[in-house]
Amino acid sequence: MNIRDFIKELASLTDGEPFFTGVPDSLLKPLCDYLYSKYGVEGNHIVAANEGNAAAIAAGYHLATGRVPVVYMQNSGEGNIVNPAASLLNERVYAIPVLFIVGWRGEPGVHDEPQHIYQGMITLKLLEDLEIEPFVLTKETSEEELAAFLEKAKTRAKEGRSSAIVVKKGALQNEESARYGNGCSLLREEIVCRIAAVAGEDPVVSTTGKASRELFEIREHAGEGHGKDFLTVGSMGHSSSIALGIALQKPATKIWCIDGDGAAVMHMGAMAVIGARDPQNLVHIVINNGAHETVGGMPTAAGKIDLCKIAEGCGYRLVMRAESYEELDEKLLAAKESEVLTFLEVRCGLGARADLGRPTTTARQNKEDFVAFLGQKG
Repeated sequence: MNIRDFIKELASLTDGEPFFTGVPDSLLKPLCDYLYSKYGVEGNHIVAANEGNAAAIAAGYHLATGRVPVVYMQNSGEGNIVNPAASLLNERVYAIPVLFIVGWRGEPGVHDEPQHIYQGMITLKLLEDLEIEPFVLTKETSEEELAAFLEKAKTRAKEGRSSAIVVKKGALQNEESARYGNGCSLLREEIVCRIAAVAGEDPVVSTTGKASRELFEIREHAGEGHGKDFLTVGSMGHSSSIALGIALQKPATKIWCIDGDGAAVMHMGAMAVIGARDPQNLVHIVINNGAHETVGGMPTAAGKIDLCKIAEGCGYRLVMRAESYEELDEKLLAAKESEVLTFLEVRCGLGARADLGRPTTTARQNKEDFVAFLGQKG
């Protein structure tokens, strides 16, 4: 379905131009590109920190206007909406209606990455358990079928009940792609390569998305194994917490966390917990390109905030920023020699190799190899 026809149909439920908030998804790229081209990140469009945050923003919008808001997300974000969906939106509580648009990664019968398989299996059931009625949008869905569902959703909304459009791969099309950029020249893959070189034999925890894919290929090209690295292929926003759990149990070993700005913002409270526990052996690096690049390039809030000041406020002892390769090399050596909790923000441009591959090992194999490697550490 063409994205403009899709938006036109949504207006019948939202009583005019829809209000959108959410977290980008690759299957929803036609929608995300449309929203960015039309609004940027202003007006009727807010890129949220996480999906639960989006649901709460949507609730506020409804309280102020009485209209039905739209929350878009990948199905992996369903876990983040469970609390607000059950304890805020549900008709037994405040009866706040929301229309969710959900990209269906890991759809049964469609090949996808391992972190999406189980989530794909339970996508519809989880929505139904939350009493959010789903409608599956496919390439074959007609405007009349969508209109009929939205009419039903409008009736549900008057009763304070939410609905969801679950979007299959290729169901939405947009002839125009939005252009994303930030003016920074550093390449993430080169940054990851330099981190890996300085980390040496230290364990590395890397965040979901292209950073982990690049780290895997860097090890492959160097002829190294992958036991030193825990690739957090799913669970966006939690790599720094995983690194904290490891660092506290391996106090004699330097632990490196390669994080992304979207992931760091998604669960920023983790930085407060890290700072409060103050592990002297943890290096937390956030590669900040101000974008959700892995799922298209839509901006994150990290492009407009000072992550270093946040880290300082959370209690990190050594806080640094790098905006050139020379600064990066200098700061990485300082992190290597540091004996205090360290934070490093690296400003980065958008872009990755067109032939960037994916890990060829399974998630379980990665875990087992990493556990064996950690077992050799003090």
